[in-house]
Amino acid sequence: MTGPVNVALIGAGVISDTYLQNLTSFPDIRVVAVGDLLVDRARAQAEKYGVPAWGTADDVLSNPDVEVVVNLTIPSAHVEISSRAVQAGKHVWTEKPLGLDRESTRQLLQYAEAAGVRVGSAPDTILGPGFQTAKRAIAEGVIGTPLFAQTSFQTQGPDLWHPSPAFLFARGAGPLLDMGPYYFSALVSLFGTIDRVAAVGSKAAEDRRVHTGPDAGTLFPVEAPSTMQVLTAFEAGQHAQSTLSFDSALERHGVVEIHGTEGSLVIPDPNMFEGRSAYVKPLGMLRDGMSTDQPWIELEQTGVVTGRGLGVLDMVRAIAEDRPHRASGALGFHVLDALLGAEESAASGEFVRIESSALVVEPMPADFDPFAATL
Repeated sequence: MTGPVNVALIGAGVISDTYLQNLTSFPDIRVVAVGDLLVDRARAQAEKYGVPAWGTADDVLSNPDVEVVVNLTIPSAHVEISSRAVQAGKHVWTEKPLGLDRESTRQLLQYAEAAGVRVGSAPDTILGPGFQTAKRAIAEGVIGTPLFAQTSFQTQGPDLWHPSPAFLFARGAGPLLDMGPYYFSALVSLFGTIDRVAAVGSKAAEDRRVHTGPDAGTLFPVEAPSTMQVLTAFEAGQHAQSTLSFDSALERHGVVEIHGTEGSLVIPDPNMFEGRSAYVKPLGMLRDGMSTDQPWIELEQTGVVTGRGLGVLDMVRAIAEDRPHRASGALGFHVLDALLGAEESAASGEFVRIESSALVVEPMPADFDPFAATL
């Protein structure tokens, strides 16, 4: 690839705004088309961001100018659209999760390898300067050897704000597959391959109500567990406990704590591209009644802040530079494999071994500049 790479979006829903805002600002990318089941919606987004073409998914996939397809469809359509793009000879970046089952998702990656094209998968938040600052600090040993992690995402549920929330509670979704990819991608990026998982899950109710938009008041079924707690063991020896809930009165987002032999580090919300990183050191010996207040040592965030689409940019630059891209299909598959294992564990009451493995996720260069043309 030389010069700006031609990128098209399939899926013009809510998330397309942030992708279009960012992708149209990167000099290494040229957005050439937007496709959607609702052509009028595709047209509106294309006109809003100065994109020259719009139409259906078929229009995008048959467009010979399109080199990379950004798949922003609903999760149940991810594998179908991504596979069609790969078979059309186009590289693919897909929103999370990569797929909803192991067989079809593994086949997608096999199709891509045979076709000589790349597959990248959200989340790309782990490439942002917030997470990367924390990752570099861990690599530099500020907390010694990492031992264990705690993560938490707790909310009352997206049915309070999303005008069409049913798909977020359907099979293959729930907080585990909707929000889990952010937290588990972060943990895998830090600790490497997951060895096994155990989980329990529950539903607060069998039906929920839409609270906003034209369908407000409508009931819909809750198919997936709306709360999951997962215990994860990594091949390198670390372990993590994760809570993911759409049933919590207490709103608690983005809790990620990494505890090591020489300190504990809090890192930014893995659903964000920036945020606070800080660590504490051990107090030493404690006496009865001694205060356990510990001073936080703040880390200065390093890097240019952007947003969703950063993974697309890293992928197109990686293709041009003939190197692996970071938010890869292999990473997305391993995270999906672990999350499906958690579902299976919650159903069986037993630990589930994870058969796939994760590639090492290389850190982003501290001087990575998405707004400087390199192609």
